Amino acid sequence: MAEPIESWWARRQRSRAAEVPYAPGAYRDAWARYPVLVRQYRPEHNRGLLLSQVPPAADVWLTWLCDVGHLFVATPDEQRHRPGRERRRSSWCPTCAELASPRRLPAVPMDPAPKRPREVAAPRPGPVVDGGERAALLRRVGMSSPSAPPAPRAPRTARAPRRRDQVCDRTPDLPVGEAFSSACAPPPASAVEEQLRADLSAAITFTAGVNAVRLARPFFEHVEAWPDVLLPELRVAVEYDSTGRHGLEHVGHREEADRRKDRALRSAGWEVVRVRTGGLEALGPHDLVVPGLTRSTVPQLLDVFRTVRGDLYVDAWLR
Repeated sequence: MAEPIESWWARRQRSRAAEVPYAPGAYRDAWARYPVLVRQYRPEHNRGLLLSQVPPAADVWLTWLCDVGHLFVATPDEQRHRPGRERRRSSWCPTCAELASPRRLPAVPMDPAPKRPREVAAPRPGPVVDGGERAALLRRVGMSSPSAPPAPRAPRTARAPRRRDQVCDRTPDLPVGEAFSSACAPPPASAVEEQLRADLSAAITFTAGVNAVRLARPFFEHVEAWPDVLLPELRVAVEYDSTGRHGLEHVGHREEADRRKDRALRSAGWEVVRVRTGGLEALGPHDLVVPGLTRSTVPQLLDVFRTVRGDLYVDAWLR
């Protein structure tokens, strides 16, 4: 049964005969898989203890603060199993989850108002027409004879379903592996990517203005890929990966899409170097796992480029 953090910590002090039963950082690697929980944990509401001092399987009540500002209490096990596979922001906070899917109150039947009797006007006598005159009148207003069967309706034209193998035709006909400026490429997703491109441009010379690589096979609906930074002279693509604001990016099925993209680029003759942050693990042999974009990131990337393409070739393009 879960217990408050004060009594849990005192009990662990007695059982371990130590003033600090768990040293800071003891469980840092275990919590690194949950970057959103690391951000939402508040030591000031948890006796000043760090999250890395709490075992992920501890049966203790902890206080959390979601991105919206809701303060709530939950055990580590509840928080680790709350997101599921999709890891939506509302899944990490009970209040946000309730607001995202509010409960519907059952409809209360109401007594219908009494209906007023409808006054029916007496039919007016009309002119007497025989069968031939009736058919002529009906033809005049565009109606068929009552004895004639109704004309069949024209069948609706069904829309052609979108083919799964349909590929965008705006990619230019270029050799596989050629870098070019694509009209389909999305704009840069974050300011960090722009900063990384600027830092690399200040350290090494490469062709600017290209944002796509021609592929041999379709990647989703295009035969092109759009890495964050392209260095055509080295045929190296650089990707900057983080979990994003809500911990949804580059995890789950999106991680599998990153692997597919890397395989497509490598089959086109390019090498991929990913800068992985936010607790993300390396996907490829040359990926960098760093805490964020710092002054040492570009020098580390240059060392990776030298490993991939050779010292003399890379140093020849340095500024």
